[in-house]
Amino acid sequence: MSLTKEQMIKLYINMVLTRKTDELMIKGIADGKVTAFFHSGQGNEAVAVGVPAFLRPDDYMYPHHRGHGIACCISKGVERGDINILIAEHYGKATGFGGGITGFHGANPERGLFGGTGVIGSQFPVSVGWALAAKKNGKGQVCVCCFGDGSANRGTMNEAMNLAAVWTLPIVWVCENNLYAQFMPVKAAHPRENIADLAAVYNMPGVVVDGQDVVAVHEAMQIAVERARKGEGPSMIEFKTYRYRAHGEGVPDLIHADPRPQSEIDAWKKRDPIQLFQKRLLKEKVLTQADVDKIDHEMKAIVEAADKFAMESPLPDPKVLEKLVYAD
Repeated sequence: MSLTKEQMIKLYINMVLTRKTDELMIKGIADGKVTAFFHSGQGNEAVAVGVPAFLRPDDYMYPHHRGHGIACCISKGVERGDINILIAEHYGKATGFGGGITGFHGANPERGLFGGTGVIGSQFPVSVGWALAAKKNGKGQVCVCCFGDGSANRGTMNEAMNLAAVWTLPIVWVCENNLYAQFMPVKAAHPRENIADLAAVYNMPGVVVDGQDVVAVHEAMQIAVERARKGEGPSMIEFKTYRYRAHGEGVPDLIHADPRPQSEIDAWKKRDPIQLFQKRLLKEKVLTQADVDKIDHEMKAIVEAADKFAMESPLPDPKVLEKLVYAD
């Protein structure tokens, strides 16, 4: 399960590209380019990139809510040029993956990414369906279902986990616990410290992992995915992480009715997942400072090109709804 030099570099590149894309989306909100809304994933890059990084193209995945699944699309093997269509969709342009009318939740069906929905908890039964399909296909596919600590309160989660366990489905439940739902701290919503403790109820492994360490994320995922591929059933991984920004851009950053303390945010930023991994790669001589600077420059150029592409793209023809909503 150890990572090769090439795999470590790939993880780092995708984390940097994810952060720069996120920064572009935030600026796009401020500049009026983004037509809907955006939920920043800054601080969560180790989970968002590390979870899907080495899945097979035909594995199914319900993406992370943070960052609208863009990191999943980047990390699961979508060509970097396709970032153009992810940005274009958020800008409401016809060249977007959904024709410019969906506004969010990256999708690439050829890579097992079918998008998402804003309905909290809806990912659980859908993922059970995909996992059942994977089992029936008999090709060793797995399904990865991502959810947050807020979704863990939904009844659909318990129903889906019970069914997945009973049917021994090849599914990995990934809880991205960033300590807050919109305004609700996890300690006020759950009676136990670890959400992964619920796994024992459904007779499946449940582990808690440092979500700021992309290597730890990778190692935990490989164990769970291998177990699923061998037909041994579902697993649950809870990644402890943190979001640096408000739940959504333009939304007050509150705990209940009080501002989230800046001291807490600053403390977590000292364990920024990108900086932690960069220091490790430099220390282990996987990268040099010149490599780091080059990657930063190249990823910035990719994002700037995607912004240009989206801005120069046409608006959608309203008739596109007929093709997207109705089948022939």
